[in-house]
Amino acid sequence: MTRLLRRLALLPLILLAATVPVFALPRMTGADTVRTVLRTRTAAEVPDPATQARIAAEFGLDGSWAEQYLRWLGAALRGDLGLSFISRTPVGPAVGDALLVSGVLAALALGLAVVLGVPAGVYAARRPGGPLDRLLTGAGLVGVSVPEFVVAPVLVLVFAVYAGWLPAIGWDGPAHAVLPALTLAVYPAALAAQLVRAETIAVRQLPHVRTARAKGLSPGRVLWVHTARLATTSVLSLSGMFIAGMIGGSVVVEVVFGIPGLGRLLHEAVLAQDLPVIQAGTLAVLAIALLTGVLAELLQLLLDPAAR
Repeated sequence: MTRLLRRLALLPLILLAATVPVFALPRMTGADTVRTVLRTRTAAEVPDPATQARIAAEFGLDGSWAEQYLRWLGAALRGDLGLSFISRTPVGPAVGDALLVSGVLAALALGLAVVLGVPAGVYAARRPGGPLDRLLTGAGLVGVSVPEFVVAPVLVLVFAVYAGWLPAIGWDGPAHAVLPALTLAVYPAALAAQLVRAETIAVRQLPHVRTARAKGLSPGRVLWVHTARLATTSVLSLSGMFIAGMIGGSVVVEVVFGIPGLGRLLHEAVLAQDLPVIQAGTLAVLAIALLTGVLAELLQLLLDPAAR
């Protein structure tokens, strides 16, 4: 618990250190941000120097990188994430709305991954090498190998185009969340099944599990109460990574299904070279990764006495 408190205390410092690459990396691509802004305002191929200087001052692009970083950091600490270069609207509300959509999608996908992956791993470990174990292990290998840009079109063709059961695009109701959540859940569900299978096989050999069996407890109680609870701690330790990866890495899913989430927002911002949106979105993903990692460790401590 002391280690966890230390990590909580270090979170602001880690996030502060992360602002340096978040600010610097987009600028290291060599893109001319002033010309990016000017392309949305004028058709002139080579704007006059006075116009370029005015735009640079308006968006805080004048001065050295260090000066720009300090101005940006000071504004971010006050809650001001700047204006979009393209739409000239505040970045904060746009990132917040997109983050809410991606958060809902990630939560649904993680729930599906747990519901599908954990029981699959537990049941596969009941008889290692048996038919069910081989079947679930093979399915898990396929799940971790097939990328999302393959899974998404296949699901759309099967359930939206051919069967007509679910909508293929949009974010207007619960039905629209089924296919994208299932697409995002395939990889973590397969990985969770493999982790839980390995952990369950290892936990079954622990003394307290053998003692529970010797007391005459039912196989189901031994499996789910004394074995599966400890076996799932490995999945919990990775759940923070899963959530951050889903929110920040769901570009393909959100673009394919037309979902107005953070992944799609970042994709469009990168194509348009919209630096304030890129910086704010990346910073949001990093903050979520740090927070969910600490929360996952807290859950692991609550479930695993040995970890405490």
